[in-house]
Formats: sequence, C-alpha cells, structure tokens
Amino acid sequence: MNKTGMTDGSPTSTEAQSIDSTRVRLQIKQGVALGPGKAALLEALERTGSISAAGRSLDMSYRRAWLLIHSVNQAYKEPLVEASKGGAGGGGAQLTPLGREVLSIYRRMERKALRAIQPDLEVLQKLLREP
Repeated sequence: MNKTGMTDGSPTSTEAQSIDSTRVRLQIKQGVALGPGKAALLEALERTGSISAAGRSLDMSYRRAWLLIHSVNQAYKEPLVEASKGGAGGGGAQLTPLGREVLSIYRRMERKALRAIQPDLEVLQKLLREP
C-alpha cells in the first residue's frame, strides 16, 4: 500500500468482493436505461430460450420479465428479443443480432467503467466502518 492508501493494483479479497458487487446502470437517454438487471435477463434469455425460464432463473415473475423485454424492444430501432407464440410445442424467445450487439456493448462499457473507478473505489472502501 502506498501513502495515499492505494494498493499495487491487486485487490484484497474484501476489495474484490466489493468491486464485484459494484454495478453500472446507463441512462442512455431520458426514459431509456440499461443496467445489470436487464443485461442479466437478456443473458438468461439467451441461455434458456424462454422469457418465463429466464425470469425464473433470476427469481423474477413472468410479468416483470416480459415488461423488461418489452421496454428494451420499444426503446431500440429494432427489437432486441424475438418471441414466438406458444402452442403445443410451447413458445420461445431469442436475442436478435441487435440484442447480442447491445448486450456486448453494455458488458464492454461495464468492464471499462469498473476498471476506471477501481482505484477510487478501493479508497472509499478503506473509509468505511468495519462490520
């Protein structure tokens, strides 16, 4: 640790946990936001192929998951998620190419932001009371 309380760049386990729990939420324009919840839902949807299964995997109701998907689909020039109607074989949903691109851009921005604030975050952590 140097005189300013900074480490050599290698976070301790407590610092690493705190950095891991730091979240980035982007207010892209008035009324349009993208953050960890929507990103996690898009990733879960990509994994599961279903809005309801994606929601369940995140302890989210189908209605909440559907509303979040609907909001991102309305916000962008093209939908981020395409859903097919249910039926005998059940429905499904998948990310569109634009959905994959938006998710990738968000995750890249998140990594850059977290790297940029890590030193200051470590200083703030040292100023916190011990539990």
